[in-house]
Parts: sequence; C-alpha cells; structure tokens
Amino acid sequence: MATYTIKRALGAERTYRIDYRAELNDAQYEAATTLHGPLLVVAGAGSGKTRTLVFRVARLVESGVDPQSILLLTFTRRAALEMLRRAEGLLADGGLDAVTGGTFHSFANTVLRRYGRMFGWPERFSILDRGDAEDTINLVRARLGLDRTERRFPRKQTLATIFSTAANRNLRVAELVEREHLHLIDDVEDILGCQAAYESYKRERALLDYDDLLIHLRDRLRQHDEFRERLRSVYRHVMVDEYQDTNHLQADIVAALGAPDGNVMAVGDDAQSIYGFRGADFRNIMEFPQRFPGARLVTLEENYRSSQAILDVTNAVIGQAKERFAKTLFTRRSGGARPQLVPAPDERWQSLFVRQRLLELHEEGVPLSEIAVLFRSSFHSFDLELELARSGVPFVKRGGFRFVETAHVKDVVAHLRVIENPRDAVSWHRILLLLEGVGPKLASAVVEWLADGDRGGAALGEFPGAPGSRGRGIGTVRQLGAFLATLDPGRAPTALVQQVVDWYRPVLERIHRDDAPKRLRDLEQFAALAERYRELAAMLADMALEPPADSVGDVMAVDVEEGEMLTLSTVHSAKGLEWHSVFVLAVADGRFPSAYSVDEDEIEEERRLLYVACTRARENLILTYPSLVHERGVGPVVARASRFLSELPDGLLEHVTLVDEV
Repeated sequence: MATYTIKRALGAERTYRIDYRAELNDAQYEAATTLHGPLLVVAGAGSGKTRTLVFRVARLVESGVDPQSILLLTFTRRAALEMLRRAEGLLADGGLDAVTGGTFHSFANTVLRRYGRMFGWPERFSILDRGDAEDTINLVRARLGLDRTERRFPRKQTLATIFSTAANRNLRVAELVEREHLHLIDDVEDILGCQAAYESYKRERALLDYDDLLIHLRDRLRQHDEFRERLRSVYRHVMVDEYQDTNHLQADIVAALGAPDGNVMAVGDDAQSIYGFRGADFRNIMEFPQRFPGARLVTLEENYRSSQAILDVTNAVIGQAKERFAKTLFTRRSGGARPQLVPAPDERWQSLFVRQRLLELHEEGVPLSEIAVLFRSSFHSFDLELELARSGVPFVKRGGFRFVETAHVKDVVAHLRVIENPRDAVSWHRILLLLEGVGPKLASAVVEWLADGDRGGAALGEFPGAPGSRGRGIGTVRQLGAFLATLDPGRAPTALVQQVVDWYRPVLERIHRDDAPKRLRDLEQFAALAERYRELAAMLADMALEPPADSVGDVMAVDVEEGEMLTLSTVHSAKGLEWHSVFVLAVADGRFPSAYSVDEDEIEEERRLLYVACTRARENLILTYPSLVHERGVGPVVARASRFLSELPDGLLEHVTLVDEV
C-alpha cells in the first residue's frame, strides 16, 4: 500500500497510508482531518456524509488515536456497522473492531450494565419494547381502576405516547397534556397517577423501557462526577451521525460526554430534520455552536446524487426556510431534465398518469426497483394502489409491523426473557395467558406466587394453585414449569429458540389457526437469526433495541422478486434512500403541507419534508397533485399546488398539462 507523508508545523512528519486529499473534496477533507475540539458538519443531501465519517475514523486511527477511545453514535446499528466495515476496508489492520459503534439506546444499555455498580445499579434488568410498555401501562391502569371509570379513560397506546413524548421533549406530562391533548385535561390527575404507578412497577421489577435507558444514562452523567469523568476518559472522541434527529435526552448525553471543549463531531443536515413527531428537536443542530463554544463549522455542498436541475429546485424549496444553515447544493454532473409539475383533474387522473409514466420509464430501460412514488401520508397512495393492482404492476409499500412486533415472535421472546430475568412480570403474564385454562386472574396469582418466593420458572412445576382456580389451568401451569426446567440459559441462543418454538408450535396452531404456516416461517427465521449470538442476554437486548425489519409473511404475494418491484413509501420512510426516478404525490396545500400542520414550526418541518422527498431523485423528479380532492364529510374540494412550490422562481419546473389520451 502506498504511503503519504504530511509535513507538520514543527518539522515533524506523520506518514499516512491513505491519500486523503485525493479521496475527498475540500470540504470533506477539512471535516475528516479536523480531529480536535468541537466540530459541526452540515452535510447536504447526497454530499458524501457517510464517506466523510468513514475517512475521519480512519484518520483518527492513523493519527495515533486508540480505537477504543472512539465512540460512534448512530440511529441504527446497521449504519454504525456499515461505517466501521468501510473504515476497516481502508485500514485492514487498524484495529477498528475496538471502536464502539451503535445507537444511543444500545450504548446506554451497555454502559448501564458495565458501570452500574458505581452507582448501585442492578446487575440484571429487562428492556421493555413499545408493546411491552403498553401492556405494563394497561396492567397498572387496571390496578388503579381506571379501566372502569364512568368517562372513557385514555387507552394504553395513548398513555404510552404521552409518557414517551414528555420524556423525549423534556416536558412534564401535565404540560404536554395541556399543550397537545387538551381534550384529556380533565383526566390529567389520573394520568399522572398512572405514570407514577408505571414508574414504580418498573423500578420494583428491574424493568426499563426505551426512554428509561436514555433518562438513566443522562441522569447518571449529570449526578455522578466519577462516572462522567470515567466515560470521558474512555471515549475521548465522540462522533454523532444524523444529529438533526436527536431529541433533548440524546443532545444532553452528547454534551455530557464531550464537555463544552471536548472532541465532539456532530454530522447532520438541518434541512432534513423531519422527525419532530418522534421527539427530534430541530433546535439541537441549530444550537450546537452555542452549546459547544468555538465549534468549527464545515458545510458539505457538493452533491453526488442528483442532476443540477433537481438541485436547483431543492435549493429553492429550502431557501425559503425561516431558519437554516446557509448552503447551496451543486454537482459537477452535466445535463438533466427539468423536474415536472403535473396537476391532475382528480385523484383518479393522478393515478392514471403516474401508472402510465412509470411504465414508459420502465420501457425506456429504468428498472421498477429504481422508481419510487413518495407521499406525505399513507392514505395519499390508496387510489394509486388500486390502479397498480388493476394494471398488474408489482409494488411494495413501506410500513407495517416490524418482525419482532408480531404476536408469535413476541410470544417466543417472552419465554426467553423469563429465563434471563425471572422477575419480568410482563413476560410472565404474556406466556401464562397462552395456556389453556389460564385467564387473567390465575395468571396474576401465578406471577404473585413467583414474586413472593423469588422463584424461577422451574418452580411452576410445584405451583399449589389459587383460590377458585380450576384443575385444568393449574395442570397447564405445571406443564409450563416442567418445560422451563429443561431450558439451560447457558446454551447457545439458537438452541434455546428452537426448544421454545417446538414447545410453542401447538399453541400457535391453536390460536393462529388460519395463518399458522406463515407464522411458523417467521419463527424459522428467528431461529436462524439467533445463530448470530453467543449469549442470550445480548440477543434479547438486540431484539428490543434493534429489531429486525419485516415479517416473512408480510411480503406482498406476487410472482416477482422484491427487487423487481416499484416502491411506494411515505417520505419519512424514504429518508436515506434514493432512486433513478421519483414521483411525489399530492403536493397540494392541505396534503403537503398537511392540513394538521398549523404553527410555524410545523409548517417549516413540512417544508423540510418536501426537500427530503425531492432530494431522493437522481435523474427524474415528477411532482403531481389532484386539482379536486374528496374530503370526508365535506365532499369535493378544489386543491391548489403546495405553497412551497408557488414560492419557486419561474423556469425551475416544467409545467405539464394532462389530456384525454391519458
């Protein structure tokens, strides 16, 4: 491998194996070689953000930084692994496997388990996924009698959303209810009581939900000087990807780890901050220079994805933003057709046009897999879906339940979780209620009996029964105990999964009779997934923190591979992806921006959402909207092009008029 010698100010020299100047453009080079002090990299869409991060990791290691002192925080585990894999390709023997990379939640999980003894943390705890958290809330809700009030009390899903949103936005629950759930204001005292009971229940049983992981890490960093300094001494270089998507908790954790003058690199794009509904705060990236005084700002503007004609439109869309970091995307590519704006008489015409145009593109040699139809809200594509089905155009629509959220996978995971944490009452309730003859009353009695004696699952073989319980239920409980006694937590996870699946199969065939074969295929995939792990605890943590994507049975039943399918997707689900040709549906006021976006911050996020949609396209961008829309309870309503498009200078868009030949 060639080496490159860089002369430094004091005459000393350092030899690098990578020619960073040749591999990176000027802005990328500046970002990758600025190694000390706070650094904010504002990376425009398609500007090589990941490449810059990868080369910066390599540069740190080549400059003598211990890989173990590098922390790379991302929003998916896959992103972190991909970056480290690419960096390893640059430095084959660089020891990059020692770099800590992962999500905020997985990092919090690791740190709390590793350093918990410093502040009296329990050695073992279970992580509740969203479904488990909702079930727990429902349990305490019932215990408080809030399921039997005269007025309808909020459902478990609503309560879980309120509790989580308040935590991520750093708000009190009462304040959030007053701001965004005013119709629940009469219930606020009971909601607070339910929250207190939920927190107490988790604390007593060593349970943490997703938000707890971040809250406890942030609080420990704030309150324990020794712990905070220990982490700072371990992780001397902190890098954060997609910083515009951080919430208050995550931004506080970054600040605590890095200190105001620390080596913190945040990479993101204010123009792509679109997850406010999840608690992400646009202010975090905008205020990074204030939170880290003296921070260096580097802007990546050269785009390697889209034609200049498309970039001219996206620059103009985001150029109207009320607040932003100034940047103008450009490309060295030549050519490119002007993006089109296509008003259609109604939604039916819109669907006919999109179907015809995408088939023309396909005939011109563009694979269906390189074409996407994006939309603000899922229902905007319903008419198009019917038209595509009638025409035999295969498509996949992004969304639906994740693999681990399916009932049958959660059932199997629950069996494994009680092996790891016998105090996990949520999982106990789930698996007990699968048994014939066991209802909520008997299940609660069993859980209380286990807790009273601090017993494990094998003890169920000796369960004495409960007042009023029937023999059949007691018998199945004891059978469960006999089965759990055969499970050795020290065995390989794949063997444990297969044991549980074999036990669970008759249950699945009884309660999911209509689609048991499809669900069994999912469980076969689960067993294969388990082969990646050596320890049960690691697998369960990943199942909670980084669940696999989709159920096998959820894939559309068509006679082509998914790679040959057209993609239909909400814009939120399309972020980070790109296609040769992109259609954006329903770009009309009331649809895009949504009629539910009323205040300035919400409208500005809608503008950024359109920017994200348009920057997914490489060669063709086609914006369309129905001039007449049907509103439920109102009837036909005249629609106009989105206000975001009416602001654009003349000549950026080609205006297309549809005629009867469509």
